[in-house]
Amino acid sequence: MPLFKIVILAIIQGLAELLPVSSSAHVVVAERIMGLDASSPQMTLMLVMLHTGTMFAVIVYFWRQWRRTYFRSSGAFSLIAVRLIWATILTGVVGIIMMKIIEHTLLSDVPHAQIEDMFNHLEWIWPALAAAGVLILAAGIFTRDEMIDDRREPSISQSGWIGAVQGFCLPFRGFSRSGATISTGMLAGVARERAETFSFALAVILTPPVVVREVWRLVKADHITGGLHLASAMVPGLIGMGCSFIAGLIALRWLSRWLEHGRWYIFGLYCLAAAGAVFYLHHIGY
Repeated sequence: MPLFKIVILAIIQGLAELLPVSSSAHVVVAERIMGLDASSPQMTLMLVMLHTGTMFAVIVYFWRQWRRTYFRSSGAFSLIAVRLIWATILTGVVGIIMMKIIEHTLLSDVPHAQIEDMFNHLEWIWPALAAAGVLILAAGIFTRDEMIDDRREPSISQSGWIGAVQGFCLPFRGFSRSGATISTGMLAGVARERAETFSFALAVILTPPVVVREVWRLVKADHITGGLHLASAMVPGLIGMGCSFIAGLIALRWLSRWLEHGRWYIFGLYCLAAAGAVFYLHHIGY
């Protein structure tokens, strides 16, 4: 893949991943416009490597805040660890169930179907973007932080809802993970800042197993026969990872500023507009 395409995808991923607008949808649409196969093992590996870059951006950006809250004492760490583990378990359960349902329904006519086969179908991306937009709008309009204790971490019940919704996001390109989880937390009564930090802590936990899955999928692909080929396939991803790390740090600063000023609903409007744009691209043949 040409270097300029890697850089373009990395910048799109880095800017969009940490904003609640679905980075995957933006990257998939960009890949389609550039004539790339978004469902190929190489491209899905590229996507998760870009996710890894933004994961490191999350760690760097939130580390001081996590140290003040999650790591201030063994009791605080134990409390949040239980909630993160519970949310992650529900993510895995809901995500696996959703993937199996989709593989046996929407992809029933695809031989040896995998969830990645959906990535080339814009007709399934625009409804997911629209659904995310509606959820973000609802959270932005109907929640008020002044009525919520912003010092309280998500409860077990609230964590469970956030984790379950994250699992629902996994198979759908367009259903923004950060947008859905932060919005769910807000609607469940979690302060915006707490929902934001909890959501991105979940992202740090989720990214490594997703990377492992895509590496294994690439190794199993028919045209991959050894470590040398895998290593050569990883090089573009490593370049993209660095670019997405830088873009991710920029996006996080923007996201936090908009959250603090109560403009969450604007991301919902953007998702609805993006859904219309993707629908049009699908209509004209992309």
